[in-house]
Order: sequence, then structure tokens, then C-alpha cells
Amino acid sequence: MILKETLAETVTAQKEFILSTDRGIERKMLGEIKLAPGFASVISGIRRAGKSTLLRQLIADKKEFAYLNFEDVRIFGFELKDFKRLEDIFSSQGGYDLCFFDELQNVEGWERYIRTLLDNKKTVVITGSNASLLSKELGSKLTGRHLRYELFPFSYNETLSFRQTKPSLQSFEEYLYGGGMPEYLKNNNDMILQELFNDIIARDITVRYNLRNPKLVKELALYLLSNVGKEFSFQRLKKLYELGSVNTVISLIGYYEDSYLLFTVPQFDFSLRNRLVNAKKVYAIDTGLIRANSASFSQDKGRLLENIVFIHLKRLRREVFYFKKNNECDFIARDKNKKLELFQVCFELNEDNKDREINGMLAAMEYTKNKTGTILTLNQSDELDFDLSAGQAGKKIIHVKPVWQWLLENDKGLM
Repeated sequence: MILKETLAETVTAQKEFILSTDRGIERKMLGEIKLAPGFASVISGIRRAGKSTLLRQLIADKKEFAYLNFEDVRIFGFELKDFKRLEDIFSSQGGYDLCFFDELQNVEGWERYIRTLLDNKKTVVITGSNASLLSKELGSKLTGRHLRYELFPFSYNETLSFRQTKPSLQSFEEYLYGGGMPEYLKNNNDMILQELFNDIIARDITVRYNLRNPKLVKELALYLLSNVGKEFSFQRLKKLYELGSVNTVISLIGYYEDSYLLFTVPQFDFSLRNRLVNAKKVYAIDTGLIRANSASFSQDKGRLLENIVFIHLKRLRREVFYFKKNNECDFIARDKNKKLELFQVCFELNEDNKDREINGMLAAMEYTKNKTGTILTLNQSDELDFDLSAGQAGKKIIHVKPVWQWLLENDKGLM
């Protein structure tokens, strides 16, 4: 239970703080978020990706609104029954129809209070750094009353705006190695990304799920972070770490995904059963986070490039797979209309790798019946055409593009 006086002081101090916060550069998804009475807009994403700044941008010049960040130590131990006191405080500070709540998933039973607000036609915005804890309660108590959004670190275009610089190969290479975490971009200090990793492992995973082996939680995460773009299996990881049950590995990887640290990608197959049993690949939320926490990764430009493309496909709300039959293709991306796009990513297309990269793309095109595909490299442009199968008219076209130009061309898809 939180004393009403303590809660009132915290609410006042937090509102003053959020209004004094710099709005920063406008996030691309700002125009996508639709606020409506009786609906909750739920924004989830990795810790320190800029969710609070996005809230500030949504608040804009509004004066009448309710706001509370539930990670404030002054209200540690906030419980469901404290919402009544909170409601009294909000009402005493003036009328409000717009409510903003940061890291609300920390309060057990929060969805009941939000449902009451929505029933009273309030407009609610919720942020959180755990996808599972938010979605579980949303699905059970707020079905049909919420809109989901995922916030990622800065895109290349947003990073250019932040740094007030122009698109170029040099600025992209800085983005490739530095990533898009806002605090890192302000300070260019790897310790920020190392502490972010440690915070996620400790607070968002070990403490939240009451895990008894923090060493394992950290070591497995570092192993996966060092192997982005590679296949893994739960059984192999079980043997590698000499664990008694494969369920331990499955649970830990689920926690990494829920905290937005890592993502797993299934193999593309028209059979759902095959997709479930085949090995997966792993990618990370941010290339700067990979580089700063993995000494072995500093020179692996190709896999960093691959990770950049993967995260941008996630920004574009694509469902992402990898292709592997006799040949391999890095990504098959499926949009909300079930349209498939094919992407191969390599640092450079040259005489040594061109057959592998092109044949992998052609195999994926044949399997999916796509007539076009894209090979993304650091800085090459080309167009390759191939005859279709016997009896078919036309050509298969493979576009070769610089990743940084492709990122800019597709940033408008975020809106």
C-alpha cells in the first residue's frame, strides 16, 4: 500500500518532469498511433528505446492529462488497491480524459483498472518493456479494446535526423556499428550498451521470473548474441550447457524474446509442422548492443548487415522467415496481405560468393513462385535477370541494392 501523500507527490513530480522533458526527434511511428476514447494504445519495446520520449511527443502541448511511471522507486510495491487512491489524486488535479502509464505491467491486475477507464470512455496509452506480460492481460481482459504498437531503436533515417547528418556510406557504417539506441547515440559510450544488456538480464529476466541461475541466464544470452544469423536448436543448447531439461532452454529464449533482447526466426515452409520442428535462427534488437557485448563480433560485418535488415523488416511489421532447402536465402518476409518478399544479405557480392548468393535467391524464388528478389549489400547496385522455367514467359529479376538506400526507401512504410 502506498500512502496517498507519497502517491500525490510522485504524480505531481512526474508530471512536471515529463512536461520538462525534451521531445527529441519525432519518431516515425508517431503519426501511426491513433488515440481514441474507450481504447488503449499499447506501446511495447526494449528498455531505453525511447518509449517515454514517444509519450512526451503524444502529450505534445496538452495540459489536462494523467501520467504515472510505475518504475519510480517512490511507489515501489504499488498494488491493485492503490489505483483508487491514484484515481482520487488524478481527479483532484483537474479533469482529464487522457491517461499515460509507463511500465504498467509491473502492477499485478492492472488490466482491471484500465478496463474501468475504458468503460468510462477515457483514452489510455500504456508502455511496457515486456511483450508477454502485456499481451497476456490484454488478450484476456481488453479484447477488442486495444491497439498494439512495437517501438524499436532508431532506424537509419531517424538516426540521420538525430545526428543532423545526410545519407552516405560513412553515416551508414557508423549506424551499422553503433546501432540506434538513443542514449548511446548521445554519448558514444559502449558502457551504456553493456549496462543496458546487464539491466535486461537482471531486472527484466532474472528478477522478474525469479530465476535461480543468473550466470546461465547471462551466458546463454551472450552466446546467442554472438551468433546472430546462425541456426540453433534447443537440444544442442541443452547439451552445450549440460542442462537437465530442454524446457529450461525454451523458457530462457522465450524470456529473451519477451524482453525484446533477441528474436528467433523459423525456417520457411508451407507446412506448419515443419516450421515448428526445423532449426531456428536468432537475431538481436540492435547491432550496437551486439558489438558492445560480444568481443568476437567486431569484424563480422556481414552478419551485422543481416541483423540491420532483419530489424527493419520487423519495424515494417513483416513476419520473417529464413529459407533453406538445397540452397539458402536469408529472409522471406510476409506482409499483412500475405505477400512475400525475398532478401539475400551479404557485405559484398563478389566472384567468390556470387553463385551461392544468387542460387540461394533463385531457389527461394522458385519455391515461393516469386518473380523478383533483392540482394542487399553494403554499397553495390545491379540488376540480374534469368529465364523462367520452361514453358513460362518473362524473366526472374534480382535487384542488387545498397542496404542504406533500401532502408531509406522503405522508411516511409513505417507510417
